Amino acid sequence: MTSDIQQRIITRVNDCMQLAATELAREFAPPLVRFNQGGRIAGSAWLERWELRFNPVLLADNEAEFMDEIVPHEVAHLVTFACFGKVKPHGREWQHIMQSVFGLTPRTRHRLDTSKVAPTFSYQCACRSHQLTLRRHNKIMRAQQRYLCLHCNELLQKTLAPRALLKTKPDQDPR
Repeated sequence: MTSDIQQRIITRVNDCMQLAATELAREFAPPLVRFNQGGRIAGSAWLERWELRFNPVLLADNEAEFMDEIVPHEVAHLVTFACFGKVKPHGREWQHIMQSVFGLTPRTRHRLDTSKVAPTFSYQCACRSHQLTLRRHNKIMRAQQRYLCLHCNELLQKTLAPRALLKTKPDQDPR
């Protein structure tokens, strides 16, 4: 990720803060902006620290979505905290800020492709295939959790790799 993208995000954060200040007739200090968010999370707001964190891997592939939705979403958390104190993260106060200040539909989850930052594992039940996160896969592997399909109520089973993809010694027939 380039410093140009980072600067555009910081500028967008400041623009959103200024818009909120104008719409709500009050001042907001610019937050600290970091690019160290990991995992599948696109961004997060650290309220008491007055800090925003963004995922550099997701940002590099989804700059437009960050500009249009993710930055205002995270700024709305800070503005909500400043105006209402500690409330539910995506409660009615945050939703009000998203709609009235930023003119956006308040969505609690992004719709970005997270395959680069979070591998998934294939599982099967009686009716369909499922993609499980690394955390759920590891819980199954450690025998800490079992997952059932919500549609057929069958236990999810790890999908085996096709024989052609299995590692074999050169002198062995994969059949």
